[in-house]
Amino acid sequence: MNISTVWLVIGLVGQSLFFMRFVVQWLASEKAKKSVMPDIFWYFSLAGGIVLLTYSIHRQDPVFILGQSIGLFVYCRNIYFLKKSKNDQE
Repeated sequence: MNISTVWLVIGLVGQSLFFMRFVVQWLASEKAKKSVMPDIFWYFSLAGGIVLLTYSIHRQDPVFILGQSIGLFVYCRNIYFLKKSKNDQE
């Protein structure tokens, strides 16, 4: 397997993780019969964002790098709020 193939696989893994957040959100909303955002959505977002940022840095794509960097901040902030909320409930 050459390096281009490895990077293609990394990009596809990141995109798959990113896509899974939509699947999880859709299934949770269908089950609840209303729009919901389960905690795992943010973890898939973070994992997919990290992998896609790595891929975009490799590709040296400044637009993709900027977009993923900003997204990572949002995902981390939401995970912080989730953890804080759970700690406040204890």
